[in-house]
Amino acid sequence: MDKKPVDIGIGIETVVVGAGQAGLATGYHLQRQGRPFVILDANARVGDHWRQQWDSLRLFTPAKYDALPGLPFPAKGWSFPGKDDVADYLEEYAKHWQLPIRLGVHVRRLSPTSDGGYLVTTDRETYVCSNVVVATGTFGKTPHVPAIARDLDPAIVQLHSSEYRRPSQLRDGPVLVVGASHSGTEIAYETAGTHATTLVGRDCGQIPVRHESWRMRLLFPILLFAWRHLLTRRTSMGRKEMAHLRFHGAPMLRVKSSDLATRGVERAYDRVEEVRSGRPVVGGEPRPVANVIWATGFRQAFDWIQVPIVGEDGWPIELRGVVERAPGLYFCGLSFQYAFSSMLLAGVGRDAAHVASHIVAAAPSPARTHGERRRVGGGVTSSRVFGGVRRRAASVVAGARLHTIQDPSRDKVDPS
Repeated sequence: MDKKPVDIGIGIETVVVGAGQAGLATGYHLQRQGRPFVILDANARVGDHWRQQWDSLRLFTPAKYDALPGLPFPAKGWSFPGKDDVADYLEEYAKHWQLPIRLGVHVRRLSPTSDGGYLVTTDRETYVCSNVVVATGTFGKTPHVPAIARDLDPAIVQLHSSEYRRPSQLRDGPVLVVGASHSGTEIAYETAGTHATTLVGRDCGQIPVRHESWRMRLLFPILLFAWRHLLTRRTSMGRKEMAHLRFHGAPMLRVKSSDLATRGVERAYDRVEEVRSGRPVVGGEPRPVANVIWATGFRQAFDWIQVPIVGEDGWPIELRGVVERAPGLYFCGLSFQYAFSSMLLAGVGRDAAHVASHIVAAAPSPARTHGERRRVGGGVTSSRVFGGVRRRAASVVAGARLHTIQDPSRDKVDPS
């Protein structure tokens, strides 16, 4: 006797996980090509990730360069938008293009089907799809805090940079900021206005031009060109910068070393690797601090993806967002996905267009209807409602070989 068909979920060609700038830009390009998709995000509002940053955060790039494709950023060209301005812009972008977004949806699992598709399991429903675009953040979402944090005196206030909002969160007494990339230097500069502050971490360098000066207005177009076309995964200097950016941080832009010194920030270049009597050891001596802010970055967490796509360095194995060993799986918004500019609003649109072009090239034509429940008989597969022949062909073309994190093509300036 035939088995009763099993309702396995909602059929849709592409699921985009994350409604930040990368997910929205991907949706824009898919929509322009007439491909069916849905964007899932755990937040209550588009832009909430930005709203949750510290109060004084501003972009490092001028507003004239902060637009996603198809909608200018609503601010004076040489102003530097605050985090709430960015959040509101992203929300307006989603409304302007009427992107199909489901908010308050937590994605729990991404798993392959037996015939080449994917199941995206959420806390509400399951989606059956041919493609998944993971657009969950540039550096990861899981705060990285060193293990020694557990040994600090419980009276010390400890915050990760993702939890820091303003100096009023801190106790009276000295502050130790651990990590000297963008977040650490900006937070240390701010806390020094109300607390004695020490900034610990390696020197990431700095751009030696005042950020809001006329010189920067002249320099910025050159920087943007270099970030987009020279510092890419196709060039040796780009690959070197990629490794440095992903694992050590970017050079200081707005806050300079002289600003920290003028503000009274003590600078130490040691690593905090020891705790004595509940106090962090800096320069061989325990520091009597009342607060520690861990500006130590984030970890990529892809354990919810039931496909072996993570390399030894903890980053996805992809080429410009395309996971060739898993046809139909893509990333968008990763740090240095293609170039230094990939982590910027000014650069994510190009990466999103590249990912969308792969999806469109591999898709059946015309676009199928979507949103209906999918049922299969006798087992949990997607029944390849979106083209099994296409998926198998893509698999043959892409191959199953495991690529390294670097683009194997020759060093050259990208013309795009």
